Amino acid sequence: MTEQIKLATCTYQEFAPDMGTPVRTTVGHPRFPLSYQLGGIARSVMPTRPLLRIEVEDAYEFSYRRLLAERGVDAIRAELTAIAGANDLDAPVVLLCFDKLSKPGNWCHRTHFAKWWTDQTGEEVPELGSMPIAAPPAPPTLFEF
Repeated sequence: MTEQIKLATCTYQEFAPDMGTPVRTTVGHPRFPLSYQLGGIARSVMPTRPLLRIEVEDAYEFSYRRLLAERGVDAIRAELTAIAGANDLDAPVVLLCFDKLSKPGNWCHRTHFAKWWTDQTGEEVPELGSMPIAAPPAPPTLFEF
C-alpha cells in the first residue's frame, strides 16, 4: 500500500505557518522577504524554464502534465514524503508559488499539479489561498409592455 501524504497549495503571500509546512515549487526564489522559513524545495514539482514561456493555459497544462508523468508519481511522492518527514509529518506539505488565483484569468502550475495528483492518486489537494471571486449576477431587467 502506498503511503498517503497530506498536500495543499497556496501562494507565498497568503501562506500562514498554521497551514502546514511551506515548500517552494517555483523555479525562482521569492523576491520578497518571507515571514516564515521554507521547509523544503520540491524540485520534482517545479516546472522548467522553457515551460514558463508557454502562455496558453491548455498548452502549458498538457506539457506540465507530461513532465510530471516523466518524473513519476512514486518519485514525486518520495520527495514530498521526505520533506514532510524532515518537518512535521502530520502537517500538510503546502506547495507554494507566486500566482494569486483570486485575480480573474490567473492560473498556475500548482493548480495543474493538484489536478494531476488527484487524477493519478485519488488524493485531493486543497487550495488554501484565495480563489477567484465570482462575478456578481446581472441585475434583472425590467421590460415595459
